[in-house]
Amino acid sequence: MDLSGIRIIDAHIHQWDPFTTPRDFSGLAKLLRRLPVPVDLAKRLAPRRDREFVGDPVAYLRPYLPFDYRADAGNTPIEVIAHIEVEWSQPGPLGKAGETAWVAGLPLEAAPRLGAILAGGDPAEPGFPELLDAHAAASPLLRGIRTMVAHHPDPGVRSFTDSPGKLTSKAFLDGFAHLADRGLSFEAWVYSHAIPDVTALAERYPEVPIVLNHLGTPAGIFGAVGKHTGTHPGRRRQLLVRWRDDLSALAAHPNVVAKVSGLMMPILGHPVPPRGTPTPVPQLLDRVGPLVEHAFDVFGADRLIWGSNFPVDKPITTIPGSIETIATAITGHGGGRPELEQVFRTTAQRVYRIAD
Repeated sequence: MDLSGIRIIDAHIHQWDPFTTPRDFSGLAKLLRRLPVPVDLAKRLAPRRDREFVGDPVAYLRPYLPFDYRADAGNTPIEVIAHIEVEWSQPGPLGKAGETAWVAGLPLEAAPRLGAILAGGDPAEPGFPELLDAHAAASPLLRGIRTMVAHHPDPGVRSFTDSPGKLTSKAFLDGFAHLADRGLSFEAWVYSHAIPDVTALAERYPEVPIVLNHLGTPAGIFGAVGKHTGTHPGRRRQLLVRWRDDLSALAAHPNVVAKVSGLMMPILGHPVPPRGTPTPVPQLLDRVGPLVEHAFDVFGADRLIWGSNFPVDKPITTIPGSIETIATAITGHGGGRPELEQVFRTTAQRVYRIAD
């Protein structure tokens, strides 16, 4: 594994301040700041589906800003970041444009620089074209939109919408055309059972670049989550087989690229280690390696993008640990220096139109 000289793009990070900006988790963060309640006690009081998703709530209860990211990145050669929307809850039809303006104003006077913003918006909502215009006015770095459509059929797994199959609804499909009109991409974050919905979307709109986030998040593939997901090896094998088949079908559409990101999210069934003791890379490689290898086989390096998904993946790994895990999986599966360059830089540079 040789990453020397590769100026890495981290194509999937989140930044937030729950104390000064409107987030879905702002109320809880403010409450716990006022109350002398230890974080670990507060964690036990939260619903199980939330505990299983976040693993460790610390990152959600405090700001995560450029300084925090730089500290987590350490000495890794990350040159550029892409910010992904997350749970901005400002009311009004143009409310989500507030996050774009906020991110554009963050103090990024030191590397890594901000290269792209993937903003929040729902094509099914009235006023979606006006929202896209507001995002674009807030920052010239707008490159695409993400809609919170992740829904899981297991009620014990946290969903981010009440509507299953939202990607296939008429209102969503009709509004999606506005992305094509403006040359914007779509960040598709779904749980793995809904990958076929992303495939249908890619087939209907071949002119829109679609980025599958987190390789489709096969919740429970490494261990039990929710009420009945991944509860025994047979179910996990079934989950893996379906994920492999659905990802292969999605990869047949050339307008789709996939993010090798979020593979260390606790909701995949990773055991959560004690705070401050990340999972060793060899253990992570045993789990996520087969997923990375299959994605590499069906998409190819020129359609794969690495992202740290920090701070969401922080309970399980570090940013250097994430880089090492993914790079080792790729090189162990026949990839070399050119493939690493694509996964860790040039694919993201092309898809998000990031200047050198």
